[in-house]
Amino acid sequence: MINFICSSNSLNNFPITDREVVFVGRSNVGKSSLINAIYNQKLAYVGKKPGKTRMINFFDINNEYTAVDVPGYGYAQRSKNEAIEYANMMDDYFSRLDKIKLVIMIVDSRIGLTNDDLDMKEYLDERNINYLIVANKIDKLSNNQLTNNKHKLFKEFDDNIIYVSAEKKKNINQIHEYINNVIKE
Repeated sequence: MINFICSSNSLNNFPITDREVVFVGRSNVGKSSLINAIYNQKLAYVGKKPGKTRMINFFDINNEYTAVDVPGYGYAQRSKNEAIEYANMMDDYFSRLDKIKLVIMIVDSRIGLTNDDLDMKEYLDERNINYLIVANKIDKLSNNQLTNNKHKLFKEFDDNIIYVSAEKKKNINQIHEYINNVIKE
């Protein structure tokens, strides 16, 4: 059974957990849609405009681990104060390294890793945080375009990437398998 635990923007209010799987990504890459597809229910709010998630949301997944939905990064329409608050909230969250078992970094398969994504990757690498890159929206590409993007945009990350469509629920089972393997370690 999947249960909502809480939403928080403060380290003092984060729940006590053992194992967390965190979903990160730029605004508008389909992060909320992917979370909903993985867990086969509406957990995350999907809006027409990017940047709807403002707090960190925690969900208990079958008493096995906690799924964590964080706000999208790189959203240009945040005020300077909001950007600072976001950065502080994320630093607080990622200060709990012993809880984080896996970060699922969602990117747009049509665009590849942006500078914001590369910054996040570097942030995770510096902290030795285990992550998986998930290239979403493959349904928006032809087979030819997807093959070209794999070679051109994702070539150096090929060992650590899963190509999915949250909308069509394509390859979602591969994410389940990856999460389960990490949680069981």
